Amino acid sequence: MKKEYRVKKSTEIEKILSERKCKSNQYFSVFVKNNSETSHFRYAISVGKKIGNAVKRNHFKRLITASISNLDIKLDNNIDVFIIAKSSIINLEYNDIYKELKYLFSKHKLIKQGETNE
Repeated sequence: MKKEYRVKKSTEIEKILSERKCKSNQYFSVFVKNNSETSHFRYAISVGKKIGNAVKRNHFKRLITASISNLDIKLDNNIDVFIIAKSSIINLEYNDIYKELKYLFSKHKLIKQGETNE
């Protein structure tokens, strides 16, 4: 995904956390905040040191980023998302991460409702 879709500043992440709109499962916590300053979707990822060394943490960040880019997210929404990976993510593979994030994003109503042409 493009760099403009990332939340980088810690002050912006703190604002997302202060909103307290959170959905969680045993693998992730997803915080959401409306942002009228941008015209598109933005996200940030946090993977703690309990998950492993830097190589392992960056691996999971790449898997989460790939999952987000493959989800059918409403990118035109002006929403900021902060994803915290929990230590139980160690046992997951890409498909599992994709399913868990899709479930949490759908709980926040960030996934487009596809029209079926059947």
